[in-house]
Amino acid sequence: MAEYVEIVNESIQGLSRVREQIHHVIVGQNEVVELALLALLCEGHVLLEGVPGLGKTMLVRVLGSCLSLAFSRIQFTPDLMPADVLGTSMVMQNEKGGFDLRFESGPVFTNLLLADEINRASPKTQAALLEAMQERTVTVRGEKHGLPRPFMVLATQNPLEMEGTYPLPEAQIDRFFFKVLVGQPTEVEMMEIINRTVGVNVPYCQAVLSGEELSLLQRTVREVIVPAHVVNYAVRIVLGTQPEQIMAPQRIQQFVRYGAGPRGAQALIHAAKARALTLGRFNASLDDVRAIARPALRHRIALNFDGQSEGLKVDDLIVEVLEYLPVDKNRPSALAE
Repeated sequence: MAEYVEIVNESIQGLSRVREQIHHVIVGQNEVVELALLALLCEGHVLLEGVPGLGKTMLVRVLGSCLSLAFSRIQFTPDLMPADVLGTSMVMQNEKGGFDLRFESGPVFTNLLLADEINRASPKTQAALLEAMQERTVTVRGEKHGLPRPFMVLATQNPLEMEGTYPLPEAQIDRFFFKVLVGQPTEVEMMEIINRTVGVNVPYCQAVLSGEELSLLQRTVREVIVPAHVVNYAVRIVLGTQPEQIMAPQRIQQFVRYGAGPRGAQALIHAAKARALTLGRFNASLDDVRAIARPALRHRIALNFDGQSEGLKVDDLIVEVLEYLPVDKNRPSALAE
């Protein structure tokens, strides 16, 4: 027990140092920062959505600066090609005077990849990241190339209503661990942003966590205990988002085209573990699952035509599922009957 307490304390201290450095540069956006850190602990990818100018790109840059990790940025544009992301095989002259095919790696070969405005690229280029995000490998001309570890994609996207955007394929959206909505700063935060950025002394951050320390934190998260009733609750939440389930809430059945699947359940449990550790606990709880349900599931649920025409928000439907399902660990699962 003493060993676990020491591990938890060291984890909290390491994350506190990172959090402090981030907020030297980023004003407000506390929820966005916390969710990005949770995803990092879970080796998950994050989709940041918001209008331009809210600091999404800056957050990713700062996160990379706080960690002693390689960092790359790809500006997604309509003319970007898959080879610009993954790399390509090039004909190179060898020592014997002949020619060989040599793989030249692209910017995806890094630890932290910023995919800036990812939904401005064509679907073909967006799909180039599928294998990298899921398997941490890249296949070019039939040859597999492993990516560095840790590997994390932080993608920013503009709302789909904006001009020049392409919707992300469902298969790629599901590979994002969280979808985080970045909102406008408050009046007080706006004042602080101006004070920090238009003066002589521009804020910066220092590297406070090494790659080895981050890997240790990620392994520690996986060791956090999750009671059976918490796992069951997460599964029931996911099933409750699926319209074909008889015991799903009525509005889910009426307005949802498809709900979350196994990756959603995995994200709920993994993120619950990480949240518990950051709060000084070595066991996940029902509250941990409920707290991260919206960022873990909002991008895995699609409204049907009726839901879109009604102007429904997926977040509201997730809250409805949470209110509908029993949380008593001694109460049987209605959806499992």
